[in-house]
Amino acid sequence: MIELRTPTQIEQMRPAGRFVASVISALAEKADVGVNLLELDELAHRMIKDAGAESCYIDYHPSFGAMPFGKVLCTSVNDAVLHGLPFDYTLQDGDLLSVDFAAAVDGWVADSALSVVVGTPRQEDLWLIDVAQRALDAGIDAARAGNRLGDISHAIGSVARGEGLSVNLQFGGHGVGRTMHGDPHVANDGQPGRGLKLRPGLVIAIEPWFLHSTDEIRFDPDGWTIRSADGSRGAHVEHTVAITDGDPLVLTARA
Repeated sequence: MIELRTPTQIEQMRPAGRFVASVISALAEKADVGVNLLELDELAHRMIKDAGAESCYIDYHPSFGAMPFGKVLCTSVNDAVLHGLPFDYTLQDGDLLSVDFAAAVDGWVADSALSVVVGTPRQEDLWLIDVAQRALDAGIDAARAGNRLGDISHAIGSVARGEGLSVNLQFGGHGVGRTMHGDPHVANDGQPGRGLKLRPGLVIAIEPWFLHSTDEIRFDPDGWTIRSADGSRGAHVEHTVAITDGDPLVLTARA
């Protein structure tokens, strides 16, 4: 079911957006050569506790998960791009790391992700992150009352296809509110002028993710971590966005 939020409710979602943004920023600063993925998860866990927030991940168990997630943060490294389950891995020079984090504050959820290169970057990784960020910006710009859901998807996909990337449609953005995942699904490619008409009060997570040389994926045995089928690297970015009477409101904007 698609739910629209009142202006008052959107204001009530701002603290969750600010908190998620602060955690994502802290994780990006902490990520470095020699840092263990479990240290990043512990940092996020500690910030949740200190803020009196609630994790959206730790007990999350959708049909595709082999078990409840059990951690508070997704950490996807190199050829992993989505839903990476933190494990005992120490970041190496040149690793491409994507972090995805969602939490609830006072019952309202926000969700965000970014990708960074640890240590010495590969230019192709910086390029992929830049494409994903430009696709996110384009999707956000299309998130305006009167447009259609397909306009957001088309804006994202146009950036990717313009750079020669193929787009996987199995996982994408989603509605956000009292829970982390709700309607509508926001695909990362689509036809303009098609689909749900966007109205003020709709709050969605817009999340482009792309792989260097494929749109095919495979799951790790943990049932969570999603990797490219050909071993190529991936980048993932995301913001929680509210549609208003004017410009889109990025609730998870980072300072």
